[in-house]
Amino acid sequence: MSLTAMQMIQEAKAAVPMISIDETRAIMGNDDVIIIDVRDYLEVANSGKIKGAHHISRGMLEFHADDAMPMHNSELSKHKTIIVYCASGGRSALAGFALKKMGFTDVRNLGGFPDWVARGGETEAI
Repeated sequence: MSLTAMQMIQEAKAAVPMISIDETRAIMGNDDVIIIDVRDYLEVANSGKIKGAHHISRGMLEFHADDAMPMHNSELSKHKTIIVYCASGGRSALAGFALKKMGFTDVRNLGGFPDWVARGGETEAI
């Protein structure tokens, strides 16, 4: 059975719980929390990212998350809370779903970067 992109996003959103901006603000900065911007490089370069977030594009996430890969990012630990976001929440849902399939247990979807900015969230350039 084949799925459309929107069906895949809906499946991912059902599997990866959302986290609110206020909840994110309350836990960000903790050693056991990592925030990942999965947008493409040019998107992040043009708008910045959440202050302290790591930029790992959606297309490279699994390679950075897999500790058997040479490009593994040691910050990505299965023992941490992983918060992902993108421009509107679709790619971050797919990213979170992939991480859950890889054994990450506490993965949450913040949704879209514009919402963070609109609510006065701190940002930084890359």
